[in-house]
Order: sequence, then C-alpha cells, then structure tokens
Amino acid sequence: MSEKQYNVLVLCTGNSARSILGEVLFNALGKGMFKAYSAGSHPAGKVNPGALEWLQANGYSTEGLRSKSWDEFSAPGAPEFDFVFTVCDNAAGEVCPVWYGSPMTAHWGIPDPAHVEGDEARRAAFRHAAEQLARRIQLFMSLPVEKLDKLTLKEKLSEIGRIKD
Repeated sequence: MSEKQYNVLVLCTGNSARSILGEVLFNALGKGMFKAYSAGSHPAGKVNPGALEWLQANGYSTEGLRSKSWDEFSAPGAPEFDFVFTVCDNAAGEVCPVWYGSPMTAHWGIPDPAHVEGDEARRAAFRHAAEQLARRIQLFMSLPVEKLDKLTLKEKLSEIGRIKD
C-alpha cells in the first residue's frame, strides 16, 4: 500500500460488535494507512460488552467507541470513503445510502459472536471474529492497491471476504 491514508467504513446492522471490532482493528493494524469508522443500519445504541471485553483484554483502546447510524456518514460534511465493508449478512442485503466519492465496496461476512450462548463460548466467538477480521485486514494491506485496476481490486476484496479461517 502507499503513503495515502484510506478512509474505511465498516458496516453491520447493529454496530455493536463485528463492525466495532473492524473499526478498531483497521485503525490499529493499519498503522496510519487507514482512518476507519463503523456504523449500522439499525444501531443497537451501545457497544456489545463482549466486544469491549475482547478489545480491552488485547490491549486496544475502547475510548470513544459508540454504536452509531450509517446516516451519520451519508450526510454532507461526512468523511469521503475509499472503502466500505459489510461484515454481517443483514447489512450486505440492505439498501445502503449513497456514499460520497463512490467507494469500493465488499462483503466480509463474519458470524455474529453476540448471539452465542454461554460466557466461554461467547468469548471464543469474539476471539474468532476478531481473528478473522484481523487476517482479512492484513491480506487487504498486502495488496498493491494503487497498481490494481478497479475491477481487479474489487475481485481481490471479494476473495478476501470469502476466506474462511
């Protein structure tokens, strides 16, 4: 990747777990290459405690994290996105707002850890979701984005979303 900083939006329905993990991981793993945000079509109104627990246990800051609507990012004055990723099946099938700047989009579906029953199983599900997202972000970071035409880049992003860890 280049010296350019890419704006990334990670979407999910509730914006409480997977998309929050994606936002934090893009910002942390991207080391300045990404400025990531997250949002949901029907925000839960709070960040899932399991997501906060995993992030804190793994040394990530949770300061300022909140569940927010994607409407916040489709209004005038919102950041212009280079990439928009959906991380849950519901958001992938929904009609999305118009994003300024025509960002590249891809679906990186991740099973929802918030619906897993039992404390240990839920912790394991959050760990697995975070590991899947981290692996996909690292693969994305390895792409020569500036050298790929849009069609090739779109296919590479879709391939990354199909990787099962």
